[in-house]
Amino acid sequence: MKKILLYMFALVATTVFTGCKDQPDKYEVSGGKPTVNYIRLLSSEITTSQTTDETHFTNGEFVTSASPQSIICLVGENLRSVYEMYFNDQQAILNSSYITDNTLIVQVPRTVPGEVTNKIYMITEDGDTVTYDFSVVISAPTVSTMSCEYAAAGTTAYLTGAYFIDDPNVPLTITFPNGETAEIKSIDDSYSTVSFIVPECDEEGPITVTSIYGTTTSTFYYKDTRGMMFDFDGVTGLTNRGWHDRVITTDDDAITGNYLQLGDGATAMSADGGWNDSQFSFEYWPGDWTDPVSYPANGVRLFDLVDFSDWKNMAIKFEMCIPSEYAWSAGAMQIIMAPTSAVSFGNAGTDVYGNTVAGCNNSYFQGDDLPRALYRPWTDSGSFDTGGEWITVTIPIASSFIYGMNGSSATGTLSEDSFASLVIFVVAGGISGTECTPLFKIDNIRAVPN
Repeated sequence: MKKILLYMFALVATTVFTGCKDQPDKYEVSGGKPTVNYIRLLSSEITTSQTTDETHFTNGEFVTSASPQSIICLVGENLRSVYEMYFNDQQAILNSSYITDNTLIVQVPRTVPGEVTNKIYMITEDGDTVTYDFSVVISAPTVSTMSCEYAAAGTTAYLTGAYFIDDPNVPLTITFPNGETAEIKSIDDSYSTVSFIVPECDEEGPITVTSIYGTTTSTFYYKDTRGMMFDFDGVTGLTNRGWHDRVITTDDDAITGNYLQLGDGATAMSADGGWNDSQFSFEYWPGDWTDPVSYPANGVRLFDLVDFSDWKNMAIKFEMCIPSEYAWSAGAMQIIMAPTSAVSFGNAGTDVYGNTVAGCNNSYFQGDDLPRALYRPWTDSGSFDTGGEWITVTIPIASSFIYGMNGSSATGTLSEDSFASLVIFVVAGGISGTECTPLFKIDNIRAVPN
């Protein structure tokens, strides 16, 4: 038996239900009316026989309710007479491959019902309707991301997730760490994005979202300082430490004081993301020029500042702003972290712990050995900017630090010692775009639980 993950059913289930008129040799809708005896919730695995290609679903518990996108099995008689099916007022997609006289497998619609009747409606080809008592249980809101985790009071921000239900009797509320609530502006039709006005809040912490169906607390923090490596305002004391001193500046639109700037808005980047480390590279290499090499306060190994022991469940985050007049359309933002055996500040040799250090160089990341992240959102539409607004960029380490310099798979691996240094360099990436003169503003570079 080979196992097929449940989501494969969801993919198959997107096929529109067809009857005997389209597939006369495969399926026929029967006459009469259906009868449902009970409903089972299917287990999380579906198995297919290698010898017969028959699909087998493991029966689960008897249920009278389920959450959206759950897969259930109706058991009864004459179920091939069902031509359409609704859960409350939301139509389900039927697939004839999963309908027999006695069983009907279907996915509960994802969309939140507009009118709740707690019934399944089974409609025959003749237009007769048979009902069965069944409740679709909507979960508490799911909070995935915030458009900018450092959004200033009075600005508009967005949460993405699911089930942002604003019931007339129990309005949706978004509560910040200090207890202040946001003014909600809009919610999209799928209840997966909500826009709001950020309230006054100087406290760091998670955001709480409450609907009629429950309360959820975000895993991300508003004004997050956990795992802060580079704030450019002196809190960590870390800044440029390599061959190039990139501009650290501020302006009226800064998110929190000083920020790092890559590019000047005039220097062109070629369509293939040609090498220009004097404009588009930020380097932080730990160490100093002493012998043996030591790690002063402004040259610490990053894993001594931030705990990377659980790096597989962490993400690199930062705030970024790209003005529309300096849009980005070439090159990948390569986010590279490396051990001191690959690069350090000062001369090659030995450090105070007896470890071999590589000294200043840029050869260590010019290849496929060292895994790094390639952030290139412009590939979705050919060009990318933030309209002059600040956004939060999230780069999960385990799933993103997998590339070599030119976009192929990295051949090396990461360990806790890999997180000693940081380079952010917009270059190459293995994909061509169009020549541009991008300008990047970056702030609050941190490593946080993912």
